[in-house]
Amino acid sequence: MSETIALVDDDQNILTSVSIALESEGYEVLTFCDGHDVLVALQQQAIDLAVLDIKMPNMDGFELLNRIRRQSQMPVIFLTSKDDEVDEVLGLRMGADDYIKKPFSQRLLIERIRTILRRHDGAKLEGAAVPSPPTQTKTVTQDVLCRGDLLLEPVQHRCTWKGEALNLTVTEFMLIKTLALHPGHVKTRDQLMDTAYGDTVYVDDRTIDSHIKRLRKKFKQIDKDFNSIETLYGVGYRFKE
Repeated sequence: MSETIALVDDDQNILTSVSIALESEGYEVLTFCDGHDVLVALQQQAIDLAVLDIKMPNMDGFELLNRIRRQSQMPVIFLTSKDDEVDEVLGLRMGADDYIKKPFSQRLLIERIRTILRRHDGAKLEGAAVPSPPTQTKTVTQDVLCRGDLLLEPVQHRCTWKGEALNLTVTEFMLIKTLALHPGHVKTRDQLMDTAYGDTVYVDDRTIDSHIKRLRKKFKQIDKDFNSIETLYGVGYRFKE
């Protein structure tokens, strides 16, 4: 079955040209000019990934993403015509998986979509973690990774901290899993970028930093004393042993 992509933009030329390009790659594409229609469609059928324009009338991309996240953790890519880093960072912090500036290469968009969908499918199907020496506080089974108060279930895409569930995007789940697999080991930003996006897609350091900041915020909403993701300035991040 082909994967379904929702393409949301108030520019009909973009909807037409991008949908043709995506359909030629084997995707099923649903096009929308209005965010409200997307929310209705989500109630009626499965959508694997959404590409959202930020600057739209009636409901902008930020508000639409916020409403989507109330009912779905599907991957989301932002399209933005604004040359403003604040908007990009804000989008990532709100839970977008990626962003692309207009004007953009359709080939680049397709590669980003492939990468994120491949990562999303891998998170659902993988279910196996790299074994580590068993201790009383660290346990790895076929489909569960436990690090102290952290519990990850890749097959179900479920993350809990101290027994409370967190709603993580695919990118956030992949990042916390990568860090938790090897507690105490530093992961550089480049390594985390490869984990999140693969080595064929370029993103800058700010993207990973934004994802990590949002990830911490979600944990602190459950536990205000959460400090298990440590920053080594100029190097990267690690999961505290």
